Amino acid sequence: MKFGVIQFPGSNCDQDAYYAIRDVLQQPVDYIWHQESNLAGYDCVILPGGFSYGDYLRTGAIARFSPVMGAVQEFADRGGLVIGICNGFQILCEAHLLPGALLANNTLRFRCKYLHVRVENDTSSFTHLCYRGQVLRIPIAHHSGCYYCEPDVLKELEEQDRILLRYCDRDGNVTEQSNPNGSVSNIAGILNEQGNVAGMMPHPERAVEDLLGSEDGVLIFRSIVERLS
Repeated sequence: MKFGVIQFPGSNCDQDAYYAIRDVLQQPVDYIWHQESNLAGYDCVILPGGFSYGDYLRTGAIARFSPVMGAVQEFADRGGLVIGICNGFQILCEAHLLPGALLANNTLRFRCKYLHVRVENDTSSFTHLCYRGQVLRIPIAHHSGCYYCEPDVLKELEEQDRILLRYCDRDGNVTEQSNPNGSVSNIAGILNEQGNVAGMMPHPERAVEDLLGSEDGVLIFRSIVERLS
């Protein structure tokens, strides 16, 4: 089993993801430079948070054309597990590996804080060690985290159980007040149709030890490890 963490110019959560995999989960992991075009030998690829290419033009819009993204598409088509976190989620939407788009927060402000998300799908490769309705305490750090999709797409996500996480309060109530960015239906994370590509705005890699304020994020990565074992 081997993980890869993609590094784009402007990535700033790549080391956090690398640490979570290598030091906390004690699994093999490599950095993958954005100019790579071959992902052979990897079982799971992580697109980390940050500001790829300075987020010029639009978040994730330039990274979408990196050579590595062609390899990510092929990797996903073969059934490989892909998880995009924050900017990685934005890139996956820009590359059409996930539906919808990430817009500017409805507050038009950068939001950086710990909050709560509710697990909506407990059978996916990314959340099967959680239980449906479980509340996780995980931080966010974004300016463009407002998830949007057309009503017909939202209906598909709901009917196909492809909503992974929703913003909620500490008791698991999904409310307007618990939505930090205006995301449609309080969506914080989703899956593709095949279930092997996930995107989420919260940062599980920043919540892997009590010293960091929470270790709830470990459940996301351990779910991946156990599914691949």
